[in-house]
Amino acid sequence: MAKRISLREFQESLVRRLAEAQTGDRRALLGLQAGSENWLIDLTDSGEILPVPPLSPVPLTRPWFGGVANVRGTLFGVVDFSAFQQGAPISPAGHARLVLVGAKHGINSAILVSRALGLRSREDFEADQGEADPRPWVAQRLRDNQNRLWLKLDVPKLLAHPGFLDAGIE
Repeated sequence: MAKRISLREFQESLVRRLAEAQTGDRRALLGLQAGSENWLIDLTDSGEILPVPPLSPVPLTRPWFGGVANVRGTLFGVVDFSAFQQGAPISPAGHARLVLVGAKHGINSAILVSRALGLRSREDFEADQGEADPRPWVAQRLRDNQNRLWLKLDVPKLLAHPGFLDAGIE
């Protein structure tokens, strides 16, 4: 018979494993998919990753602003990360996840991604020799051993970008 654990025990276990991964730096990156793009975030910047809770819509906001989510009594503004970058909107169901990227930086902001792709090692990637990405929150373009393009997210630059901060319609 399978051992049953509570959600709290699961989350504590996940936090513990992420902390061990951060100290070991073996798997220091979190892989995410947002629309058709693959992204990498430093674990130290990733914050909590969770299934998408119910989102409360906010009137007079841009189409990429997904609404507000209540996460254990704290409200987070949710940005559809793909739609924010003029990609296809992400459905907040199925494999979609919410990444609380702003919590470490004192900003109650979360990005909605298509799916979490797991922990990755820096050694699994090489710098892409193509043109630099014009988006200021793209810290680096990388290629994995299967020649797939990955973009490394600079979370502080994203959170400070005027376009990201301006969710209201004028």
